[in-house]
Amino acid sequence: MSQEFDFNKALEQLQSGKKLTGADGVLTPLIKQLTEAALKAEIEQHIESESEPNRKNGTTKKTIKSTHGEFELETPRDRAGTFEPQLIKKN
Repeated sequence: MSQEFDFNKALEQLQSGKKLTGADGVLTPLIKQLTEAALKAEIEQHIESESEPNRKNGTTKKTIKSTHGEFELETPRDRAGTFEPQLIKKN
């Protein structure tokens, strides 16, 4: 999983003139970290609610393009292939 967001480093970057949003924006790593955490919670809830045996099965990389910048996201997968993320849809 990605590195934890460093608020002190982000503050230094803002003070040195780096943009808040955009491709290399200060917020892009934080958005990535929060999105991956939400997807992890989604798959854990999905697996717990399944009536058939199922388990996590790694991640798949997905490029996300937003107004806050582009980043690669690690989206979780399940063994049965029944997990359909709600936050970031497949494809």
